[in-house]
Amino acid sequence: MIKQVAAAGLLAATVTGLASAGDVTGNVGLTTNYIFRGITQTDNGPAVSGGFDVEKEGFYGGIWASSVDFSDATTMELDFYGGYTFSAGDFDLDFGAIYYAYPDSPEYFGESQDFMELYFGAGRALGPVAVDVKFSWSDDFYAGTGEALYAEIGAAIELVEGISADARFGSSTFDDLAGADYEDWQVGVSGEAFGVGWDLRYHDTSDFFDDSFVFSISQSFGG
Repeated sequence: MIKQVAAAGLLAATVTGLASAGDVTGNVGLTTNYIFRGITQTDNGPAVSGGFDVEKEGFYGGIWASSVDFSDATTMELDFYGGYTFSAGDFDLDFGAIYYAYPDSPEYFGESQDFMELYFGAGRALGPVAVDVKFSWSDDFYAGTGEALYAEIGAAIELVEGISADARFGSSTFDDLAGADYEDWQVGVSGEAFGVGWDLRYHDTSDFFDDSFVFSISQSFGG
């Protein structure tokens, strides 16, 4: 379940940045707790991650991997994604698909834990604030749990040169899981020091899951 450290709806701007830097880029990261939609993927422990992205004229694709720690002894997540981003008037739009794979995970009642989502995002600048919305839909979510939709909204602003703050709110709904719907939110600050990206973030949910403070560092290369 791919990292959400950066504001997801700003993906279009991120991909545009990749294009200006070059066609292929890579990244590595380390976090104190890998959180996905408010839920720890590492049993509240650290994670190491890395990936590669390729972009050409708005089309992009990539692969991203992270360590995880599930109760069933699953230790690895591998994500494959691709899409198209473009501008329409004042809006940056992004369409794509992502496949979440767990190579060493067991099946549950004959169902793989792997799943795929289709997503659409839109973002624009409102003065100094960048705002965005994103919708991610799966016809058969994690471990065969049925149709699911994740809707999120976010905003980001540069506080001082090189340091930004952002906030996000998301809602998860599940058609076939009674009582499983929940909301999550996060606020954070991020920047760069000595060529290394850093991010300090607070996560919480409406139910079920503990809140947490997370610190992450990352490094990009190539392009």
